[in-house]
Amino acid sequence: MWWNWARTAPVDFAAARYLVSNGEFLEFVEAGGYGEARWWSSEGDAWRRFAAARHPTFWRRDGNTWQLRLIAEVREMPWDWPVEVNYHEAAAFCAWKSAQTGEKLRLPSEDEWRRLRDLSGLPDADAWHEAPGQIALARGCSPCPVDRYRHGEFYDVVGNVWQWTETPIYPFPGFEVHPYYDDFTVPTFDQRHNLIKGGSFISCGNETQREARYAFRRHFFQHAGFRYVRSANPLPEVPVYESDTLVAQYCDFHYGPTHFGVANYPAAMAELALEALGDGLHRRALDIGCAVGRSSLELARVFSEVVGIDFSARFIQVGVQLQNRGRYPYAVTEEGELQSYHWADLAELGLQECSERVQFFQGDASNLKPRFRDFDLVLAANLIDRLREPRRFLEDMAGRIRPGGLLVISSPYTWLEEFTPKEHWLGGFKKDGESFSTLQGLHAILDAHFRLRPGFPRDLPFVIRETARKFQHSIAEVTVWERLPG
Repeated sequence: MWWNWARTAPVDFAAARYLVSNGEFLEFVEAGGYGEARWWSSEGDAWRRFAAARHPTFWRRDGNTWQLRLIAEVREMPWDWPVEVNYHEAAAFCAWKSAQTGEKLRLPSEDEWRRLRDLSGLPDADAWHEAPGQIALARGCSPCPVDRYRHGEFYDVVGNVWQWTETPIYPFPGFEVHPYYDDFTVPTFDQRHNLIKGGSFISCGNETQREARYAFRRHFFQHAGFRYVRSANPLPEVPVYESDTLVAQYCDFHYGPTHFGVANYPAAMAELALEALGDGLHRRALDIGCAVGRSSLELARVFSEVVGIDFSARFIQVGVQLQNRGRYPYAVTEEGELQSYHWADLAELGLQECSERVQFFQGDASNLKPRFRDFDLVLAANLIDRLREPRRFLEDMAGRIRPGGLLVISSPYTWLEEFTPKEHWLGGFKKDGESFSTLQGLHAILDAHFRLRPGFPRDLPFVIRETARKFQHSIAEVTVWERLPG
């Protein structure tokens, strides 16, 4: 009987009692497994061809017999020792074994290995009176037979050789880089380093702890072997930190910490808009130029339906991912190539439940589809000075906002020809020899269908972080326009 059952709520998996031995792996070698690309992933096959691999790297052929190269000697092959291979070889064996048995076999995930560790009953190393297996050089400087050290219903849950998992390393929530060891973990968050668990015969210190997390490139050798599992569990989704500079910067602007005592701008804009609306209808709201979605989600605390639209599909994807998963990872620049890692987390902000009332769309503010109308509130935060034709957008709003509804506009009025041709600027130039402001331009366009609410315009500052030592500190002017009847 080689299967034992373990459980990680809410699903089951079965795990091999023993690590895969040299003898068991020999079946794969003799079946020509190293010569058939179908058992290998594309990355693994590239390694197989580059290395011209025909068998495990530490095996040696001596006529009709096999030998094993150890740290300080070559010896006759110990077939009952665990095979030492890289991830690609272990995964290829599982694919081949699956075809032979008709079962879906693979390497365990990190969570599945942790369950095996729990079932082993082993305490962490600091509670050991003596080593419970072939570990920390306690019983020599080589592996040993896979059936020698039993840990509960399994053997070698820790020790003998490291065990490859299917899980690329990723940071847990709350991860922070230690200033004295900043080059150890972060470089491995690249989807190309898989976790190894359990430690080996030569592992000392905390490497056997249940919570220890070490990862290596999949083609590396690290005194590592494997056991396989039969599992229908989905492999955990490994977060990829958003590193696109602009997208990550906006994630931090919307969901990150505040700076210099300046309130979170998207949240402050939503709060201001809701305050201005007061007891008015809260059916439908449009957040146009929503970027990565914070204002849309804040409006959804009150509105029955919120539509968030942005021209950038990359920005919209962040909002959608937050809706689907509740969290979104991003990396911001600290200095030069150095980065820190963060999460946008809806639950932490109290936005998880209301997110289902938001719909995100990619679209052009100056060419909205006809169905986007009948809004009680339209929020256009830091938008008009980034449009090619802002007048066209503003003139369109009268037909999309119900009478009594509000159009809330904020902008630092940073008119640049790279975004808006000068002939389309709403203000910031001389007209008939006199200075003509953007506020005057807004009145000229909107007064036919809107009235400016008392108490506006109003200044609202915002801070955008570029690096740990460079910030943009701007002041937007906010105007609130009420749609007139007719």
